[in-house]
Amino acid sequence: MEKALFETAIYEVVLVRKGCVLREYESIKSSAEAARLITTYLKGVDREHLVGLYLDASLHPLGIHTIAIGTVNSLNVHPREVYKPAILLGAVSLFVAHNHPSGNPRPSHNDIQLTTRLVTAGRILGINLRDHVIVTEQDGFVSFAQRGLI
Repeated sequence: MEKALFETAIYEVVLVRKGCVLREYESIKSSAEAARLITTYLKGVDREHLVGLYLDASLHPLGIHTIAIGTVNSLNVHPREVYKPAILLGAVSLFVAHNHPSGNPRPSHNDIQLTTRLVTAGRILGINLRDHVIVTEQDGFVSFAQRGLI
């Protein structure tokens, strides 16, 4: 009797560069610097975007990635979606940021819960979540680290 054979797919995982954003600093050492870069990147969007800014050991940006796009006032994401690009890029740390199109930078309960999950996942993976910032085009940014939430 002949055994049935089943296919197993073979994949290649690659990164694709889609453009660039100019920045003022060689390395990103503060939440304010990260917020400025991400605000430039997100300029003009009308829905919430969750973005990762991935850094090497010298805090030089390896890249920015839009992790998720939500609605005008909500966003749903899982930690694996945040950390997958970090692993592919060989990142040592990252800033996570999202915008509030409403202009109100106050963190929601869901924002705080997501941050807690990201900190835990980052510790397991050995990738430091430096901060989670909420940016707005009008009122600057809010840092979770500065508020003691990281």
